[in-house]
Amino acid sequence: MSTSTAPPLRGALRRLPGAKVLRDGHVLYWWTEILAIGIFYAVYSSIRNAAPENARLALKHALRLIDLQKALGIYHERAINQWALDLQPVVVASNYFYGSLHFVVTIGVGIFLFRRWPDDYPFWRNTLGIATAIALIGFYFWPLMPPRLLPETYGYVDTLAKYPTLWAFNSGAIKSIANQFAAMPSIHCVWALWCACILVPRLRHTWAKVLAALYPVLTVSVIVITANHYFLDAVGGFATLGIGCAGARLTTRAGRGPAVRTSGA
Repeated sequence: MSTSTAPPLRGALRRLPGAKVLRDGHVLYWWTEILAIGIFYAVYSSIRNAAPENARLALKHALRLIDLQKALGIYHERAINQWALDLQPVVVASNYFYGSLHFVVTIGVGIFLFRRWPDDYPFWRNTLGIATAIALIGFYFWPLMPPRLLPETYGYVDTLAKYPTLWAFNSGAIKSIANQFAAMPSIHCVWALWCACILVPRLRHTWAKVLAALYPVLTVSVIVITANHYFLDAVGGFATLGIGCAGARLTTRAGRGPAVRTSGA
């Protein structure tokens, strides 16, 4: 194990409030992380919502995706959406799951990782950032009409609009700023699998590991029940996270180097 000291600048920065010193001498600050993530998400949201909303092209892509799923034998979204309508508690729970856990769980897992496993934090932060940025390519260049926006003849019901929830896509403010065709890949699934990959190997109790492993499965169920996505959107989301992981392995340095002793250690 190397006993070299960290660069002088790194030792000086460590004296700033909120420092988290990694085993390889890199220094993280919770407040710079919040600032950087906030800026990143603001830019991401601006680009996503500024993508051209071509309804005709989005419908064309949706019909192609449906044909592909039929060929694969996995076009069951309408049946699941209709089944859930007879079970209002399931629909309401799915609405709140879709509208809140997407952010709450992801933020919670990020905080957990930063506090308890700081050496792993930079890699997984970069994984999520790269995957989320890659998703913008799909949103911008391959608009996709979600099931809830298909013509009524397709038989889908927008549960967020019909049943109790925190918000709905067709409400005034949300409708005016949200890109209605940013569906492929599913960011809900990208973030859900990210959470599971972090939690499963790090949680102590078996029941907690099982819940973490089920989180992406429940997310896929919810995005279909609420008619917000197709199954292949979820597949696209999981594949996007895999690409993000590969990109992070190539670009992340913090927390991955040999252990060093920093000044004041």
